[in-house]
Amino acid sequence: MLAYKFDVLAALREKGFNTTRLRKEKLLAESTIQKLREKRPIAWQNINEICRMLDCQPGDFLEYIPETEEQQTE
Repeated sequence: MLAYKFDVLAALREKGFNTTRLRKEKLLAESTIQKLREKRPIAWQNINEICRMLDCQPGDFLEYIPETEEQQTE
């Protein structure tokens, strides 16, 4: 399972990309912003845009966490 290493929206805010700016400039859709708030997966296109805005690689903010057998059966 993929997980975020840190609060992506907070990191974007530190770089000057508050949610109003993200929506107004159509950098990320409201649904994507909501998914980031809820720590849910987002599309590759959005990962690409976040990497551009934060000047980073996907591995800088995403990590793979192996699922246990219990999690796989749920």
